Amino acid sequence: MFIESKLTDFDDGITAIDTDYVRPRLDASHLVRDGGRAAFVDTGTTLSVPNLLAALEARGVARETVDWVLTTHVHLDHAGGAGELMRHLPNARCVIHPRGARHLVDPAKLIAGSIAVYGEARYRELYGDVVPVPEDRVLVPEDGQRLMLGGRTLELIYTPGHALHHYCIIDLDTQRVFPGDTFGISYRDFDVDGREFIMPTTTPVHFDPEALRASIDRLLDYAPRAMYLTHYSEVRDVERLGHELKARVAAFAELGKALASEADRSARVRQEMYRLLSQWLDEHGYPGDAAERHRLLDDDIDLNTQGIEFWVDRIA
Repeated sequence: MFIESKLTDFDDGITAIDTDYVRPRLDASHLVRDGGRAAFVDTGTTLSVPNLLAALEARGVARETVDWVLTTHVHLDHAGGAGELMRHLPNARCVIHPRGARHLVDPAKLIAGSIAVYGEARYRELYGDVVPVPEDRVLVPEDGQRLMLGGRTLELIYTPGHALHHYCIIDLDTQRVFPGDTFGISYRDFDVDGREFIMPTTTPVHFDPEALRASIDRLLDYAPRAMYLTHYSEVRDVERLGHELKARVAAFAELGKALASEADRSARVRQEMYRLLSQWLDEHGYPGDAAERHRLLDDDIDLNTQGIEFWVDRIA
């Protein structure tokens, strides 16, 4: 079955689904199953929904048994498909941070903001149409609120720093965490002998380095056995990665402040961010050449640069 190439199964009923966003293994939705019930963590885009529905069929999960669509935040690579997915899940509720709920119920501003970042043509290519989530099927959680999935307890905690509308999901029974973008990006392309590489994502418009570092610490306080990142899925060397991630958030912030007054600031930030990331990849032992590094990093560098610039202008 074609969908099998898009699925990666882990322990404790967790399956990563490649959402086919931009390139393979860049963006994951996670299907979580327990006691005959199921949930999705993040959805990808509207264009990703066929993969998610095919994953249910491939794993023998009836659509009626999906209780939750958990959108860690409302950036469209995480939640753009929520409205379309909800049309196919008759018993599910969509769980959205209070700062983001109105944007998925009425996505007009979210769409306009994304077009401002990507341009109209690229936006349509990446996201298609964004379908509103019915307001009466939305759950807005409090910080620390707990939900049940089968016999499993999920704790939802607010984690600003990447976005003000971000929460993370703590599986208290298995010590597994779904951090969205709060715990950065770890592409499997950069794994070296099983060692994972981590880098921050500082996309516009809410990047706040101190808040992000505090949110990372809050996640680490749960002593996770593994984390399941949207970009991309399972990492297990959590303590090392957390230490490196916090240091790299600080390094990106210092880079932004150092270049804040440069005449060609955007180009300089992009150049220096690539240099930093390439240095860290060298230290990690990654053998890819410059062309491969640019292929894998440049889209993130462009978005990260915009986020850094929003932040330095905000604190000026």
